[in-house]
Amino acid sequence: MNRLRLLTAAALLTCASGAFATSFIVTTDALVGATKATSDGTTDITNSFRDDKIVLDARDDAATFVATAGQVRGAHLEAALRHIRGKLPSLAANDLQLAQAILVI
Repeated sequence: MNRLRLLTAAALLTCASGAFATSFIVTTDALVGATKATSDGTTDITNSFRDDKIVLDARDDAATFVATAGQVRGAHLEAALRHIRGKLPSLAANDLQLAQAILVI
């Protein structure tokens, strides 16, 4: 009887570790995909708005926004965020990511 319980426990452990590995792979793939999408989006921003006066004027506000972890939002940054989202409506980046992309421009 003990042998049967031991074999059952071993079988369950094997199944559980296989499920964990599959779950880990799926989660990793999702995270890598999301990171790539964000990276592609910020690359689009830096390439598309390199000469844009509204975005360039927001650099100081973007630096303050990033340095304060989003606590201080300047008028130039707000205008640039609206402008960027108007030009790239399918962009899936949050305000902090956009502010960081503005700083790279």
